[in-house]
Amino acid sequence: MGKKLLLIMVSFSLVLALAAMPLMMACEEEAAPPGEEEEEEEEEEEERPPDYDTRESIVFGGARPLTGPLQIFELTSFGPCYHLWVDDVNAEGGLYVEEYGRRLPIELKIEDDGSDLGNSTRLLEKLILEDEVDFLIPNCSTAFLYASAPLANKYGKVYVTGEGGATTLTAMLGDLPYVFCTLNYADYYQMPVLADTLAEAGAETAALIYLNDLHGIEYDHTAMSEFTRVGITVVMNEAIPPYTEDVELVMKQAQASGADVLCAFVYPPTTMAVVGQAIALDYNPNAMVIGPGSTAEYFHLAFGPAVDGIIGFGAFNRQSSPALDAYVDHFIEATKDTGMALFGSESGIVDYWASAIFYAGLQCLGQAIEKAGTLDQDAIRNVLATEHFDTIFGDTWFYTPGGSAGGGILAKECHPGEIGQWQNGALEVIGYEGVTAILPAYVITADIIYPKPAWP
Repeated sequence: MGKKLLLIMVSFSLVLALAAMPLMMACEEEAAPPGEEEEEEEEEEEERPPDYDTRESIVFGGARPLTGPLQIFELTSFGPCYHLWVDDVNAEGGLYVEEYGRRLPIELKIEDDGSDLGNSTRLLEKLILEDEVDFLIPNCSTAFLYASAPLANKYGKVYVTGEGGATTLTAMLGDLPYVFCTLNYADYYQMPVLADTLAEAGAETAALIYLNDLHGIEYDHTAMSEFTRVGITVVMNEAIPPYTEDVELVMKQAQASGADVLCAFVYPPTTMAVVGQAIALDYNPNAMVIGPGSTAEYFHLAFGPAVDGIIGFGAFNRQSSPALDAYVDHFIEATKDTGMALFGSESGIVDYWASAIFYAGLQCLGQAIEKAGTLDQDAIRNVLATEHFDTIFGDTWFYTPGGSAGGGILAKECHPGEIGQWQNGALEVIGYEGVTAILPAYVITADIIYPKPAWP
């Protein structure tokens, strides 16, 4: 009897032991072996960027025209926009980068290219290879953009552009995945809107003057094509040297052509010279289209009431949206001292073509960095190419003509305007009936005045 009891007790103990084994194994699985937690922590630390503990900022570097004939754009166009954006970001403590677990302020490293193309590209390469900046501030002007974009792309640097059209560059964007163009330009979608607007107003002939550089050539070729499309005959087409102020002969030629429309695709100071010479000759065509430079507040300050009726590229104004109205206030408040110093007006450097679109483009870049959670260029360009952003334009995104694996252009569907006309001292957005079928965000703030008023 004792032996049987002993056997039963041993058997029962064995059953309990077997039943407990899964629980014991589960406990062993849940409880990490000694040292395993430390290994996991070490792995997390290994995933951190090498400079996790030492990085103090995100460095943006650029070669900009601090001197030379393009200096006016650094003073009044993209220059004040990137400085304002950096100040706004840093006022919030910087950009939050998840892989660093904190906000990082932006630091600027700007080199003076002296408005020289060769010097500009050399400095850009220096900033990438020697200074090892994190991101690039774009070079200035269409020709400089055309030279610099492939260089930035070669080194795998995200390149969100500033001043400069991309009519020629567009076909290359499929092979330039790091390049994202912000500005609206000749065939995207300024000249198409201009041609339809002038044709609807009754224009039949046009005289064209253009800078003999990439900017002028792109606008001239696009104008020839678009004017032909709408039935406007080009009766004169003349190239002039970049930055020239000697325009008397070409303006006399335009006057003698009797064309309804004069288009001058020129940079400052030529922009100012064209208007001054037209006034001196009492040459007053039915429409005068000039730019860049003619949509900036300093242009109005220089000529006063004489600017009424002049058409320029852009465009937006306070009536475009409440957000853009607030942006103008913000921009003027931030730049009023510079405006007073340069032009004697607090609003002197507001540019109703480029200012808002540049700022929106920079907002896209900042948000792309935060969405990516890293400073990795590939991750950030992927976000720029595929996602939408909340900017002063509202919903904003980049169109990628070569597919999402290529570079992009700030979508025309986001543009609040393409052309503007000075009317009673304000730059109004003008257009044609049905423009919103192609450009849904387009807000016409006034009808075109055609023919333009006589010089005062």
